[in-house]
Amino acid sequence: MADSDTLLDLRGLKCPLPALKTRKALSRVAAGTVIRVECTDPMAAIDIPHLIGDTGDHIEEQSREGDLLVFRIRKA
Repeated sequence: MADSDTLLDLRGLKCPLPALKTRKALSRVAAGTVIRVECTDPMAAIDIPHLIGDTGDHIEEQSREGDLLVFRIRKA
């Protein structure tokens, strides 16, 4: 995680909460801000990329560390 990233810890939340909370967080930050989203819901692997397609923001990195899904999202 880069020092300037904002961490959004959504571990343990189930669909649709990770996508909804990511949308809300993105609506509150300035353009260029990077949010690191960490979640454990397997559906987030589908939901968050779809969300970003709708919002026009950009997933800079997507990875899986065991059960943990990690997205680095840059606000457009």
